[in-house]
Amino acid sequence: MTSVRLPTATRRPGAPRRKPMATGPTIILLIGALYCLVPIVWVVTAASKSREELFSTFSYLPGTGFADNLTNLSSYGGGVFWQWALNSLLYSGGGAMASTLVSAAAGYALAMYRFKGREIVFMTILAGVMLPQITLAIPQYLLISKIGLANSYWAVLLPVLINPFGIYLARIYAQSSVPLETVEAARIDGASEFRIFRQVALPILVPGLVTVFMLQFIGIWNNFLLPFIMLSDETKFPLTTGLYLLLNQGTGQPALYTLAIMGALLSIIPLVAMMLFLQRYWKLDLISGSLKG
Repeated sequence: MTSVRLPTATRRPGAPRRKPMATGPTIILLIGALYCLVPIVWVVTAASKSREELFSTFSYLPGTGFADNLTNLSSYGGGVFWQWALNSLLYSGGGAMASTLVSAAAGYALAMYRFKGREIVFMTILAGVMLPQITLAIPQYLLISKIGLANSYWAVLLPVLINPFGIYLARIYAQSSVPLETVEAARIDGASEFRIFRQVALPILVPGLVTVFMLQFIGIWNNFLLPFIMLSDETKFPLTTGLYLLLNQGTGQPALYTLAIMGALLSIIPLVAMMLFLQRYWKLDLISGSLKG
């Protein structure tokens, strides 16, 4: 009886050797993912529960009150929740867009121009990055109140126009991506500095500015202290302050807790949609970086 020897897999000469998967880092990443996802899963399931289901048992199983919670939240206070959502979109979208343009202009100027005191200005901006925003809330309120803009939309929009971290990122990206030769060629052709920035530099900076916009949008969307201090009119509240008001009222009316949880779930959706929409620009940035390398 003859035995048959099965062929063994051989590695081709020059073929890359597969690296074994690092078990330790993978486990740590999985634990971190679970740590972040478990509260979100609980919010999703809790938003589907009625008041009786929410307070009777604790489980991650969906309930039967999703439609009722959504209807009650929409009708609460004459639909004030949707006014809060529109306010959040105004503060976050408008504020992030204006802040991104300011960061782009400031970062481009710090990267491309040589002027006296440039490094002092940049170090001051870096100091602003490390300064906790909570320390600026009261001085900002006093300044806004002094010019008569307290309790207005401008009271929330104006303080977020200057983003030190956004200016820092814009300068670093401008230094690494905007070719000085192209800028000099445009100057020789007679283009103004503003035209060079608008038509030459700005299109190149778009992938980096997407990151600046996203970080500023999320920061403003999740900001609670600034609108809490600046605003007293409930119709001008963003979602963070509005949901806080709803939770405070829920201490006397437990039924409002389900509405607050439903509101928290709905407030996550714009952030997820923005991340899914902007990720293609990050892919473009990675491709352009690999081509440069």
